[in-house]
Amino acid sequence: MAHYSITTRHKGNIAFETEIGAHKVVMDTSASHGGEDLGPSPKRLLLGTLAGCTGMDVVSLLRKMRVPFSDFEIITEADLTEEHPRVFSKVLVIYRIKVADKDRDKLEKAVNLSVEKYCGITAMLRKNSPVEHTIEYL
Repeated sequence: MAHYSITTRHKGNIAFETEIGAHKVVMDTSASHGGEDLGPSPKRLLLGTLAGCTGMDVVSLLRKMRVPFSDFEIITEADLTEEHPRVFSKVLVIYRIKVADKDRDKLEKAVNLSVEKYCGITAMLRKNSPVEHTIEYL
């Protein structure tokens, strides 16, 4: 069984720095929420990790299927509840990518495999709120 241990340190005001292996990520919030905008907020960072997780799956699967692609980007959007703790009430993942028309079915298969089977971040978020997705062809 895999085990993760991450150290996160207070950096002043309400900013924190997380050390993940050889990488450091600063989390903060905007001045209007009491921060200094030194980094993304934890919820926004979570949306970024969702995009990274599913994106890595899709790229890996497309490579295995020998599907050429370009201009791949993922937009993640979420609505928050009004009451505390403010959590995502709905998440939308938009895959924007350029593939040949003949490969669209393979792309859809890759996205569906990521969403339904491989992306652990999607699976964890789905336990709290609906996670929907759409594909926009460029």
